[in-house]
Parts: sequence; C-alpha cells; structure tokens
Amino acid sequence: MAFNHLPAGVYDALASLSVTPVPHSMPMAKNHRSDGTPAGPVTRPVPDAVLARLASGPNRASRITHTEHLPPRAGRHAVWPDRIRAEVVAAVQACGIDHPWAHQALAAEHALDGDSVVVATGTASGKSLAYLVPVLSALLDGSEAPNGRGATALYLAPTKALAADQHRSVKDITRPLGNAVRPAVYDGDTPVEQREWIRQYATYVLTNPDMLHRGILPSHARWSSFLKSLKYVVIDECHTYRGVFGSHVAQVLRRLRRLCARYGSSPVFLLASATAAEPAVAARRLTGLPVVEVADDASPRGEVVFALWEPPLTELHGEKGAPVRRTATAETAGLLTDLAVQGVRTVAFVRSRRGAELISVIAQERLAEIDRSLARRVAAYRGGYLPEERRALEQALHSGELLGLAATTALELGIDVSGLDAVLIAGYPGTRASLWQQAGRAGRGGQGALAVLVARDDPLDTFLVHHPEALFDQPVESTVLDPDNPYVLAPHLCAAAAELPLTEEDLGLFGPACPGLLPQLEAAGLLRRRTRAWHWTRRERAADLADIRGGGGQPVQIVESGTGRLLGTVDAAAAHASVHEGAVHLHQGRTYLVRSLDLADSVALVERADPPYTTVARDTTSISVLETDVEVPWGTGRLCYGSVEVTNQVVSFLRRRVITGEVLGETKLDLPPRTLRTRAVWWTVTEDQLDEARVGPEILGGALHAAEHASIGLLPLFATCDRWDIGGVSVPLHPDTLLPTVFVYDGHPGGAGFAERAFHTAREWLTATRQAIASCECDAGCPSCIQSPKCGNGNDPLHKRGAVRLLTVLLRGAPEKPEDPEDPEDPEKAEQEQKREERAQKAGESQRAG
Repeated sequence: MAFNHLPAGVYDALASLSVTPVPHSMPMAKNHRSDGTPAGPVTRPVPDAVLARLASGPNRASRITHTEHLPPRAGRHAVWPDRIRAEVVAAVQACGIDHPWAHQALAAEHALDGDSVVVATGTASGKSLAYLVPVLSALLDGSEAPNGRGATALYLAPTKALAADQHRSVKDITRPLGNAVRPAVYDGDTPVEQREWIRQYATYVLTNPDMLHRGILPSHARWSSFLKSLKYVVIDECHTYRGVFGSHVAQVLRRLRRLCARYGSSPVFLLASATAAEPAVAARRLTGLPVVEVADDASPRGEVVFALWEPPLTELHGEKGAPVRRTATAETAGLLTDLAVQGVRTVAFVRSRRGAELISVIAQERLAEIDRSLARRVAAYRGGYLPEERRALEQALHSGELLGLAATTALELGIDVSGLDAVLIAGYPGTRASLWQQAGRAGRGGQGALAVLVARDDPLDTFLVHHPEALFDQPVESTVLDPDNPYVLAPHLCAAAAELPLTEEDLGLFGPACPGLLPQLEAAGLLRRRTRAWHWTRRERAADLADIRGGGGQPVQIVESGTGRLLGTVDAAAAHASVHEGAVHLHQGRTYLVRSLDLADSVALVERADPPYTTVARDTTSISVLETDVEVPWGTGRLCYGSVEVTNQVVSFLRRRVITGEVLGETKLDLPPRTLRTRAVWWTVTEDQLDEARVGPEILGGALHAAEHASIGLLPLFATCDRWDIGGVSVPLHPDTLLPTVFVYDGHPGGAGFAERAFHTAREWLTATRQAIASCECDAGCPSCIQSPKCGNGNDPLHKRGAVRLLTVLLRGAPEKPEDPEDPEDPEKAEQEQKREERAQKAGESQRAG
C-alpha cells in the first residue's frame, strides 16, 4: 500500500476555525469617519506599541515565540548620470525626489552603458525608479525621431495588478513630458479597439509574460515597428520567475530576443528583484545574457519589528486524537480585526484563495459587531476575480478607503501601497525571499512597520517559529529554474518555428538540449526540416502548446447556475481538488456549492448556499521509477535522483464544521486519474537499517509515512518551492526498488529543479526533518510534525517515534555531500547525457500525444 501526500495550496484555509471575539474595550480608530473614507493624515503607529496592544489580550503574550528588531538604516544619496535628459530629472524632482539613492544612480549608469543589469535590493528601495529613469530618457530621445517613435521599451510584470499599478506611476511621473512618452497597458483586459493604437503609437508597453507569449510574439509582424525600435526590456519582480514558470519565461525571452534580432534591435534588459542569493546568476539564466548585479541597498529603512506568533492549542482533537491548534486563518482574522479597530492599516497575506476570503469574512463579521461602517473597510483580494473587481479593490487600497485587506500573493509584488502600518503573514510563504517581500509591504517611505508571521499547524511553520535563526540568520534562497527542461523547451521551439523558421544558428540561443530534441519534434510531426530550417507544420497555434503558468490546461470557469454569471476561474490542475461536485466555493464573502464539474467543457456550475461546513479533498498517489540518474550510498541504504511517473487521483472529500473542525462525513468522488512524468529524489533503507532502528514490519509503513509527510513540509526551507510544487509517496516495499522507499517529487511535467535541490541538500534537509519531528511536544503525532490534512490515507498509519529512529539511522550513513548529478567530471556523465536525450525523446512523444 502506498501512503501519499500531494499538498494543495488551499488546505490550511479549510481547517477548523475557532474565532475569538474582539474585546470591545479597544480604542476606536482615530482616522475613521462614518462615510468610510480616510479622515486625512494621522500619526503613524509605533510598531512596538502596536504589537504590545495585540499581545495584551487574554493569553496572547505566550503566543509570541520570538520578536526580532531590525534597526533603522540611513540612506546614501548620489546624483543621476549626466547622460540622463534634464527633462526626466526635472520630472522626477517634481515628484518630490531631489536625489537618487546610490544604487539607483549606479543601475542607471549601467543601463546607459548598454549593460543588462539586475537591481536586487530590499522592498521599497526605489527599484522602479532605477530602471524607469534611463528608460524615460531613451524614450524622450526617441520622440525626436522623424516618426516620433525612435525608441520603445517593454515592461513585463508577473501579474496584471502590478502592471496596472506601474502604469499609474509612469503616467504620474511623465505628466510634465507631455506626449513624448506614451505608456499603455497591453494585456487580456485591454479593449480590442485600443490594441491597434498601442501597437502603432505607444512607446512604453506594460504587459506580462503570458501576453508576450500568446499575443505579441505570434503576431510579431503587427509589432514590427515597435520591436525594431526596442531599446529596453524591463523585467520587474524577476525573483518570482522560478521553477517551471521561470523556465517557461526564460524561453519566452529567448524567443523575444530572436525576433528583435530579426528586426534589427538588441534591447538591454533591466531586471528588478527582491533581495536574493546570486541575483546575477539567476538573471543570466532567465535572459540568456551577461547581467551586472547591483545589490548594495542605499535606501533608508525605518525600524521593523518582526514577531513570530504560534496560535494556541484548542480543546479539539483531530485524527487519531491528535491535539489541534487554532488555525492560522482564524488567528490572522482575529489579529486583522484588532488592527482595524486600532486604525492600523494592514494587509494580511494568506497562501490560498479560500483563506483570503475566510479571513475577510471573519474580520468583517467581528467588526460589524463593533461598528458596521468599519466592516466595509475590510476586503479580500485574490486571483480569479474579474478584471473590474480587481481594479476597484486596487483603487480602494491605493486611496486609503480600505483599512484592512486579506490578500493572496497577487498583492505580494511591488504594487505601490503607501501608508501601510502592519503586515500579517498567515503561514510561512514558502521562501525567505517571499517572507521579506511580504513583510516589506509595510513601512514604506522610511516609516516603522510591524510584521507578524502566524504559524500554521504544520511541520515547517512549527519548526520556524521555534528556530528563528532559520529565518533571521540565513540568507535568502537562490532562484531555481531549468530552461533546458525538455518538457518546457519543446513547445517553445515549436512556437519559435511558427514565428520564424528555426535555423541552426538559432539553436545556441535556446540551449544545449536543442540538437537532441529537434529530431523528436520532427518525428512527432510538429516540425519539418526544409533545406537549412525547421518549420511549424500545423494549422493550430504553436504558442498554445506551452502553458507557461503550469496550470495543466484551460482554466475552469466558475458559473452561477441560476443566472449564468461568471464568478471567476480556477486553474485546471487545481479544479479536481477545489471545484469538484459538492465542494464549498467562496467568492467575495459569499458561499456557493458546486453542483457539477464538467471537465470536458472546463465549467463548474455553482449555486448560492450557506452550508455549516467547509470541504477538503483527499487523493491517492502511486509512483514508478523510469530512470535513476544518480545513486549515492547512505550506509547500506541509497539516496537516488531521477525520473518517475506519478499517478494521482482525487477520490473523496471531507465536510468539516466551520467553527469546530468536526468531520461531518466523507463523500466518494469519481474523477479521472492524472498522470505526471517528472523528477524525484528518493531514499531507501535496508533490513539491517530497519533492525538498527528497531522498526519492525508492524510499524514500518507508519514510520515511512510520517517521515515522508514531515520531509515534504520542511523542503521549502531548502529549495525555492511552495508546498504545492512538490508531492510525496512512501511505500513499505516498492516494486522498482524492492526496498522500503520514500519519494519526494516535483509537481510539474519534466521537473522544476526542486527535487534536484533536495538531493543536493539531503543531509541538511533530512536532519531538519528529524529535528522537527523529535522536538514536537505531542505524543503520537500531530499536524505540527507528521500529520497532513490533505493525506489521502487519512493519516493512517503514522508512527512518530519510528520515523525519528529511522531517520537517525539513515543520517548516520549520509556522506558529507552527495555527488553532483551534473558534475562535468563525473565518470557517468556520458550515461547521464544519454538519459537527458531519452528525456527529450519522451518530451517529444508527449507533445505529439497532446
């Protein structure tokens, strides 16, 4: 029997809620008016004082496990390079910015020199101005050309919201320049009647990688005058381009560079990143170009008070009688309520869409008990909203009309939200880079800020709030992406060939995997070689082969059955678990029940309802080994890395009472299985190791299962991944290894680099896993160590002490550092190259089947 765990981003929000009423003795917001609008400038709250008031409630102080004080930092000014147009400098000064910070001036200097540059400094350090000033100067020069458009620039943001916000900022700063700079947003929401004007006349086009991939590059002939004059490409928030999404974007950028060369331009790339390890290396992998790094942050910073907060244990008991903590969702909703009552402007970040809706609903209900007008100043913001809903929320937050917002990472990125006093983070966001990015949203403009990380009841969060050094004494992670992944590269080669016939001279641009992959694409009937070039052979749009967000297909539309109104969408990959028949769906505080899910037409029909429960899907997973690339002895056991095939199926869902979390029942589902070929790390143990660990057959399955759950929970601490990017399977006797085996795999076709990172850091990763299990205060396992609410086997069996003993023995045999599967000196390199070619062949077969 296989014990499995394939995490989903929604599971924390579906856990039990236990809401504490807000004390009525708290002071009312001094900047509140009954008409729901801000009353004007107010004195900013002192972070320490705000935290002290939060901790003053009943049994609150004991929930703070650590407080980190980051002292304020003075700024260092410089002057703009002489080559920047005086009009641009004057426009910037008109916005109240007399002098740039030193890193802004240095980045502008590199841009003017024609060097691609990445600015990797902290949140609110002025990265936007660092790239915008040289861009505006070039556009102003270009406006003097006979056609009025001698230079153009392209801005790429990972979200529509960020592009819209940057558009507002650019319009504000360029107002003194008149029509010389013509910015415009070009995305899926842009009206058709505006698109032709943008193609012909806009000088600064703001878009996203999706629109570049599907709309601009396939129609490059209509963009020829724009591409011919392209001087700069700005890539904002480039640290978000990681994993499979980042690998896809890397290939989209290579296609862009190829078309620019066709039209005679060679744009300079200007990248902005949150603080990251080796930002120049990541930027070079993303763009394929040499990139200069500017990482010395010269901007000022106010005091930051960062608290780690662990919700209390409740009187409830979960599966197998395990103790249950109050959920991060409920705890964050209570804190958001308290902060809103104090008049503290706050954003609460939550990992799932449903979590954002729940936090908003709970806070609104509690605020309505105090002052109904306050309830109107709290809202939710997440992906899946309709464009007009997103724009209205962004404007309300920007203007200060909203006092509190529960948001998914759609708002994490650099949208300019001035005046925020506090940030609540409901659960570790997966990487230290994202943690600091979210925390940095408060205190902009050099003001002090409060950040609170509210731990979820899972192994990683529990580990972090009791080991603050893992957050505050460690550098941020490297960005992981693999543009050579054949499952990523193959569809982009097809798209490139459809844009312009692909020649041998182009192959170097797309990477070393091209020569082995092209024959497979020919054999699949996707490309045909004529003389010296490969041509796209089909009538279909080649760009449609690549789903760059990794959604796994066409998004599922959520439609209200009685009215036919479109409520939103959900990614195809998440549809089985989130909008199956019988699922509870939340949208802007309203509750719906899913009546049917039509996978063929990608439509989920819902109707208004008010059930007293939430739902959580359960699944089962099986796995088979396709190829073992590397095998390293760990004592008598083995640590392996290679290719696997995973079969996953959502089989049922639980109904849980909203307030208590009580399980009301389980309903079976009949959904088709989903198959995934990907990359995995796995470890095996031998009979001798089991004897040494005193793990007999009666507890073997539970020990492996517990180690698997905990290791999945801890991996985001070592790889730049989110929990839903990875999955796992544990088997007491696997048919391919013929040994007890634990697998952890990338949840994306062809892999995403996370399992490889796990292989490289296996000793540290599994040591932290063992420590997290052993240090938990529970007796037999709980959600803080080895239980998972998503487990398709109902967290049965699990054996906490057996897992600790098994990991202890395994780690005794661990070498100091595993071999590098890509080490050029590895004597098995030739064999591995052969396996890479076989992966390319399978990718080609997969494209043909699609």
